[in-house]
Amino acid sequence: MFGAFRPTAPTNVGLLWKMPWRMSKTRKMRQRLRLKAVDDVISTLRATGVQTQSLSAALALPAETEMPAKDKYTTFSRTDVGYRKGMHKTPHFTKITSRTNPKGF
Repeated sequence: MFGAFRPTAPTNVGLLWKMPWRMSKTRKMRQRLRLKAVDDVISTLRATGVQTQSLSAALALPAETEMPAKDKYTTFSRTDVGYRKGMHKTPHFTKITSRTNPKGF
């Protein structure tokens, strides 16, 4: 077992990095903190009186306290069963604006 085909962690056990099927309490807490931080930035920019297209689009988004839990922790995915995917399975989920989803989803 010391040749080119020696056992390694991925070959013995499977995937080395496993993705849980639901978010843990701490991941949900961090997600809420990120949403609150974005809300703070938006409110600060509103107070300065700056007018831009991106700011007006951000003002139309619901605040973290107004969002249902379904929208906080999942995002729309047309390829998944039930059309919802966990936020932790979305690549770069901190960079996308996933506060709005299609009607009915």
